[in-house]
Amino acid sequence: MTNTFASVHTANFPDLLRQLRCSLLATTFQAGRLILIRPEGNGLNTHFHLVNRPMGLAADRQRLFVGGHNAVYEYRNVPQVAAKLAATGEHDAVYLLRNQHVTGHVDIHEMAFTSQDCWYVNTLFSCLCTLDNEHSFVPRWKPRFITGYAPEDRCHLNGLAMADGRPRYLSALGSGNAPQSWRDNKRDGGVLIDYASGEVAVTGLCMPHSPRHLEGRDWILESGKGSLATLDVRSGRVETVAQLPGFTRGLDFRGGVAFVGLSKLRDSNPFTDIPLTDQNPDRSSGIWAVHMATGQVLAFLRFSDAVEEIFSVQVLPDVLHPHI
Repeated sequence: MTNTFASVHTANFPDLLRQLRCSLLATTFQAGRLILIRPEGNGLNTHFHLVNRPMGLAADRQRLFVGGHNAVYEYRNVPQVAAKLAATGEHDAVYLLRNQHVTGHVDIHEMAFTSQDCWYVNTLFSCLCTLDNEHSFVPRWKPRFITGYAPEDRCHLNGLAMADGRPRYLSALGSGNAPQSWRDNKRDGGVLIDYASGEVAVTGLCMPHSPRHLEGRDWILESGKGSLATLDVRSGRVETVAQLPGFTRGLDFRGGVAFVGLSKLRDSNPFTDIPLTDQNPDRSSGIWAVHMATGQVLAFLRFSDAVEEIFSVQVLPDVLHPHI
C-alpha cells in the first residue's frame, strides 16, 4: 500500500536541525495526525501519529500535550523505553500516553505551559482555560469585549503568546460579541489582545495567528497575507519579515531561525476570500525555515496532498529523534 503521507524537503533541512540541535512537532487537524520531524541520515524522517483532529500543542523534554477534537492528550517522556526501541532507531525521547482529559468539543487552539498548568485557547467559548479533574474546562480569562461564556465562537480567539512563563498576548480574528461575528471582516478585522488588561492592543490585522514574544520583540503571522511579521504594540505598526507561499499558521524559534507552518486552504475553507487566495492560488502545505534577521528562506519541508493544513509547529530543543 502506498504511503499517502509523503513529503519532500530541501537537502539542507536535516543538517539545519542538527546544527540547531532540535527536532520539530506539527499538527494537522485536517489529516488527523501529530507529525514528528526528525533528521535521519541525509533526509528527514516524518512520523505521522494518529490523533483525533489535533490542533493545539505544548511540548518540552518531559511533557507533550495535544489538544484534540474533544480531549487533551497528555504524554510523558519515559527515557527507559528508548532502549527497548533500539532496533527502530536511536531515540533521545519517547513519549507515552499517560492521561486523556475529556473537554467535549470546545475547538482547542493554541496551548502553552506555565510553571504549574497547561493553558489553552478555548475558541468555541472565546476564552483562555486550564484543566482540572472536575470540569471539562476551567475558564481563566476572556477578552473584555466578550460579555459571557457561550459556545458561539464570537471572535475566533486562536493564538497565545507567553512571556516569563505567563500569558502576554492573544490573537483573534475579530473583536465582536455576537456569534461568529469575526466572519464579517476577515481581511483586516483581526486583533491582538493584551492579557493583563483584556483590551484590544492592535487592530487591523489580516487573520492573525501564532503571536509570539521573544527577547523583547513581538511576532505575528498575518495568515491572510501569508506572512511572518514583527509587531510594534505601542504604535500598532506591522512589518513584514517574509512572504511565504501559503496560509501561515504555527510558529516557533530556535537559534535565529523561525519555523513557520503553511497551509494550502481548500476552496471550501471559511478562511478563504482573503488577500492570500487572491494573490497566490498556488499554495503549499509544510514547514518553512526563515532567517529571522533577514527574512531569507533557509529551507522548507513540503507535504503531499494528504496534508493540506498545518495548525501548530513546535521546536523540541536538544531532542533530535523523539518517538511517540
